Amino acid sequence: MVSEVGNRQSKSGRRAEYWTKLRRDIKRDKWLYLMLLPGLIYFVIFKYLPMYGIIISFENYVPFSGVTGSEWVGLKWFSYFFKSPSWIRYLTNTLILSLMNIVLYFPAPIILALLLNEMRSLRYKKVLQTLLYVPHFISIVIVVSITFVIFGSSGIVYKATEAMLGHPVKYLSDPRVFRWMIIGQTIWKETGWGTIIFLAALTNVDTQLYEAAMMDGANRFQRLWHITLPAIRSTIVLMLVLRMGSVLDTGYDHLILMANAMNRSVSQTLDVFVYEQGLGKSGGNYSYAAAVGLMKSVISVILVMSSNKVAHALGEQGLY
Repeated sequence: MVSEVGNRQSKSGRRAEYWTKLRRDIKRDKWLYLMLLPGLIYFVIFKYLPMYGIIISFENYVPFSGVTGSEWVGLKWFSYFFKSPSWIRYLTNTLILSLMNIVLYFPAPIILALLLNEMRSLRYKKVLQTLLYVPHFISIVIVVSITFVIFGSSGIVYKATEAMLGHPVKYLSDPRVFRWMIIGQTIWKETGWGTIIFLAALTNVDTQLYEAAMMDGANRFQRLWHITLPAIRSTIVLMLVLRMGSVLDTGYDHLILMANAMNRSVSQTLDVFVYEQGLGKSGGNYSYAAAVGLMKSVISVILVMSSNKVAHALGEQGLY
């Protein structure tokens, strides 16, 4: 009995100490918290409040009846998805694209940031950075249009390949080429923008370490391997953990724009399925689309938590 009272008092004491510290921190850094407020309001309004709509995943949702007036069906739509003969194809295509994104796209900004960091001329470095950032601001519709012009049947790459190989390569319709085209477009569009965080991390590397390594006879690659990479390792791990949260997001707009009747077997992913069920040709089944979207989100949360535990096991700080 005495120990229980002591435990309660210690918990209440820690709680009071926590709130006292929080009030002190807010008073000290009030302007920083004020700057945080717009972002917090954005996430509450556009991210957390819409989560109320998750309920329709367990209902036979009818827009005219509303969320509260629709029939409750429990796990019907989840069961219906896994009983569908095509769910393996959607999941497989999603996982293959996600794996290619992790293996091919994720290292690209890191490699590019390391190359930019090795540039001697600050002027040329800034010009090159600006040029590399530009594709990020180009709409994916424009990127796909450029791809059609270059790799289409009358495009320069199509004709050059046909002249060299003696037969045409159908870049836009061959299922074997489709995924590589998607990853290539993603790398071209987002790699430059992705270097921002890694370049910022590289600015914190102590230059005296490079000078000491040079005096010891280390060449440029050795300085890169033993100084630069270990210095940004925590940032790389953090970005990889965050990336796992969106690893199943393949981008329905990108895939729909690139899809056609010839490559449909590899272009159908979970994102495309959710779009088709909610707003596409077979649209109107909002509950089905919401159920698959919720399942994808739950898997993403599990991946983030698992990768964060792996980061801790490897001695890294991780996300939290």
